[in-house]
Amino acid sequence: MDLGLYYKSVLESDDAPIVLCDLEHVIIYMNEAAVIRYGKGGGRELLGRSLFDCHSEESKEKIIKILEYFKKDISSSSVFTFHNDKENKDVYMVALRDDDRKLIGYYEKHCYRNREERERYKEIL
Repeated sequence: MDLGLYYKSVLESDDAPIVLCDLEHVIIYMNEAAVIRYGKGGGRELLGRSLFDCHSEESKEKIIKILEYFKKDISSSSVFTFHNDKENKDVYMVALRDDDRKLIGYYEKHCYRNREERERYKEIL
C-alpha cells in the first residue's frame, strides 16, 4: 500500500505550519497552514527556494549546527530551539530520516500551549 496520500493528509490536516526542507535547505513542501502563515513572505512561491532567503544569519548558523548534530547522532530526532511567548508555543527542529536512519531533510515543528477552545465532540452513538 502506498502511504504517501495518507502522509500528505496528516501534514495538511495540521493547524500548525509545516515547511519541509531538503539538506540543501530548499523548501520542498508547505502545508496549507504554512502557505497562509508565510503569505506575506511569498506563500506558495517559497517552494523551491532556499529557507535561508527568509532567515537571519544567526538563524542560519543555528540550523546548520543542528543539522550537523543530526548527522552525527542518528538516534536524535528533534531539538527544542525556542519558546515564542507571543504565540505561547514551543518550537523544535525535527530530523527527517529514511528507513536506514540517514538524514534526508528537516522541518520546524510548532507546539502550541494554548488550551483548546473548540467544543468537545458530542456523543455520536
